[in-house]
Amino acid sequence: MIMRHVVLDTETTGLSPDRGHRIVEIGCVEIQDSIVTGRTYHRYFNPERDMPDEAFRVHGLSQDFLAGHPTFEQHCEEFLDFISNATLVIHNASFDMKFLNAELSLLKKPSLSNSVIDTLAVARKKFPGSPASLDALCRRFQVDTHHRKQHGALLDAQLLTHVYQLMSVKSLLHFSTPEQKVSIDNRPFRTPRVFPICPHEKKQYQQMCDRVFSAKKPFSS
Repeated sequence: MIMRHVVLDTETTGLSPDRGHRIVEIGCVEIQDSIVTGRTYHRYFNPERDMPDEAFRVHGLSQDFLAGHPTFEQHCEEFLDFISNATLVIHNASFDMKFLNAELSLLKKPSLSNSVIDTLAVARKKFPGSPASLDALCRRFQVDTHHRKQHGALLDAQLLTHVYQLMSVKSLLHFSTPEQKVSIDNRPFRTPRVFPICPHEKKQYQQMCDRVFSAKKPFSS
């Protein structure tokens, strides 16, 4: 059975859909069986409203730029088809899920029922007391961010993909709970295998020893 994950990020006009803020960008990266497939989803959306200065400073998407793009409604089905029933991997998932479900609600569509992995919650559990922003995790795992001047949904989803995979590898290498540790006492005993030296190898070894010892000379003072 194929395990499919979609790493997802959004950019918005503000912090809360309850205040009329909308999604302006969605970026997704597909992972199947822990391998990045190369399939991505990326769209800008016309929010049909102004762009507050605070949000513009974060992602640099202006009202004029977005006015030339389709609305979320026009590409909603395309987006839903891409994520399908995949497990969603999102940093600070409550934020993005609230916006996505608000957009769906405006279109009289049901909320997303996908399983969600919140990498912010995972990071806080793994590294208690340490910064857990995407930037901080990129620094921790040495993910290159030199090209990230502002937030961008697809770029951030790609960075999060690297972080998520590295966190997953760390989880496999370092068991997090005693119950997950494999006791060496329970491993089956196997008799050591014996590899006898063949006559040819024995002859070569003897010749090497003869050369080494014949080359030795006594120390002189």
